[in-house]
Amino acid sequence: MNHRERVLTALNHEEPDRCPMQISFTPEFANRLRKEIQLESGGSHNPHGGGNTYQLEKHIDEDLLLTSVGWANCYYQDNKDYFDEWGVGWHAAPYQTPYGDGFYTEIHINPLKDEKLVSSYQAPDPNRPELYREAEWLLNNYKKDYFIVGVTVTTIFETAWALRGYEQIMIDFLQDPDLAETILDIPFQYHLTAARKLVEMGVDMVWTGDDVGAQHQMIISPRVWRRFLKPKMAHFIAELKEINPDVKIAYHSDGNIYPIIPDLIEIGLDVLNPVQPASMDPAKIKQDFGKNLSFWGTIDEQHTLPFGTPNDVRNEVLTRLKTIGKGGGLIIGPTHHVQLDTPLENFWAMVDTIRSTPYRGLS
Repeated sequence: MNHRERVLTALNHEEPDRCPMQISFTPEFANRLRKEIQLESGGSHNPHGGGNTYQLEKHIDEDLLLTSVGWANCYYQDNKDYFDEWGVGWHAAPYQTPYGDGFYTEIHINPLKDEKLVSSYQAPDPNRPELYREAEWLLNNYKKDYFIVGVTVTTIFETAWALRGYEQIMIDFLQDPDLAETILDIPFQYHLTAARKLVEMGVDMVWTGDDVGAQHQMIISPRVWRRFLKPKMAHFIAELKEINPDVKIAYHSDGNIYPIIPDLIEIGLDVLNPVQPASMDPAKIKQDFGKNLSFWGTIDEQHTLPFGTPNDVRNEVLTRLKTIGKGGGLIIGPTHHVQLDTPLENFWAMVDTIRSTPYRGLS
């Protein structure tokens, strides 16, 4: 099977030759990996799939290629403080690992903190042709062999709280729901426009979603999610399926979002990402929802990859293949971008185990 056939087979809930794989990296780990495999520099690396040459993804035999349009591209823009095009101010926070130093980008200025500015706020234009040039190039050159994903993550909630402030948008949900709706609508309309364009161009899947789960429970109640986010996500999915009924829709949220998984199925979701194993048991998620959903992720980025042994990593990959991967329906990979603190021997244990384990060899 080629990469594209492998993914389509898995998403049809059938077992391909091996489990399809998707892995992304922080810019620092991408640089380290390039040196390890002696690739040319390739320029900056956007972990959401935009602005890189896909050398690393192709070299390690990934099956999905990602192209990103939206606010998520504002992460990792610089190693010093900066403002993005939405007016959000970012602070570059340094960190150290045994394998070198890096920067995380953290939001520290919210342009709509003063609600008087909301009515006059102008979001960036999602119709700019330059936003879609990489997607066009990727589709023209790789759709025959790869499964192409248009990325519009941080679709509603995350971008809204970047604009308004995390605590303040939570207060707005309770004290001023109309204002909350107005602010949520800004990123919703932007990312819907981008996603529609990507589907019209021919991407195979749109990756959407927001982090609404914490380690053991949701960070907003299911009731609040259903009140403010579910209707918008239902509209989002319906619009894209109207353009192309065959397009797949993935929804991302870290953490435990078990209470709203039935709601996501109800509004037409195809793929749940990333199924964080420290928060939700992947085998139980498969048992409870595998008839309706496929899954993407499941390899622990909190503990196993950075702090386990290569054998721990191999065992976790095999466990996922035998449980949540049984019968197809799984795109395997880490539950977050691979971080700089990950030992390369653990990274290669993951990649090599995935690539070398045929479904027919699993018991």
